Amino acid sequence: MATKGLLERLNSGETVAIAEGYIFEFERRGYLQCGSFVPEIIIERPDLLKIMHEEFVHAGSDVVLAFMYYTHREKMRLIGREDDLETINKDALKIARQVADDTGTLMAGNLCNTTLYNPDNPDANESVKEMFKEQVQWSVEAGADFIIGETFNLLGEARLALEVIKTYGKGLPAVITLTPNPDGKMRDGIECANACKIIEDAGAAAVGVNCHFGPTTMLPILREIRKTCKGPICALPVTYRTTPEHPSFMSLVDPKTGALAFPVDLPALLCSRTEIAEFTKAAMEIGVQYIGLCCGNAAHYMRTMVETLGRLPPASRFSPDMSKHCYYGTDEKVSSYCKARKTEYHTES
Repeated sequence: MATKGLLERLNSGETVAIAEGYIFEFERRGYLQCGSFVPEIIIERPDLLKIMHEEFVHAGSDVVLAFMYYTHREKMRLIGREDDLETINKDALKIARQVADDTGTLMAGNLCNTTLYNPDNPDANESVKEMFKEQVQWSVEAGADFIIGETFNLLGEARLALEVIKTYGKGLPAVITLTPNPDGKMRDGIECANACKIIEDAGAAAVGVNCHFGPTTMLPILREIRKTCKGPICALPVTYRTTPEHPSFMSLVDPKTGALAFPVDLPALLCSRTEIAEFTKAAMEIGVQYIGLCCGNAAHYMRTMVETLGRLPPASRFSPDMSKHCYYGTDEKVSSYCKARKTEYHTES
């Protein structure tokens, strides 16, 4: 078990770094399908999930997030695997708990947008409540240190998730992150910052934003949340170059073809590591205390973020050092003949 819990860290002013983004990373590796985005890999290749958890901790994540995104009953029904519902959730939690115990990090259970919640359909929302309840109870049984509710576009669904965590979570802290529309408002019409305040006042340990927005377009939303909320705030952008014209990665267009890039051509719009570092610095200046990366994340991005926080995770042993590069190196051991070729590749402006 981790030596310090989430609340202890937040209350003492520490910054908590968390790696998300498992969905896109496994899709890139050929183990998860674009479209339904259901992580069947949990059952089929648990060894690879364990390795990815370890990679993210190696890169500096303070939290092992149980891979429960889109493992809820509605998504499992969609792909015809509802009979595997309990297995996939319990396996995800078991693997996450093992890695957290092995590395001294925190383990978080996970709730997410259900695609079923409807403000005008009480029956559907009762089903959502039951879906949340079973995942919260499984998280408690597995020894989660806290529970995350994420990617909620509807304030009503986020409030329901928090309510279920408080009712059935046996006192575990809740972190709730919202995903507003491109205009900064929730689908219910309320400004994201005001929605965060409502969630904070209802008892969430930390509130903020995750997904859809890249570093550039998330920062203005974070500034408004910081003005509105008193407690710890969260920031987990996607790693894509969103713009004021295309504030969400779901609306980005391929710079070469002009066609919609989401989801398969998004690699053409990935952020640089420098952009991740700049976002991290800006988020710290705003007062973000719980920070990470969502869709598009990978270990090298996570290491960059954590190093920008002033830490040296194990992966920092292999952080870039160009001094021994054959052309760009400055080390005296590098061949002078090779170093002379530098100008063939790059001319200083």
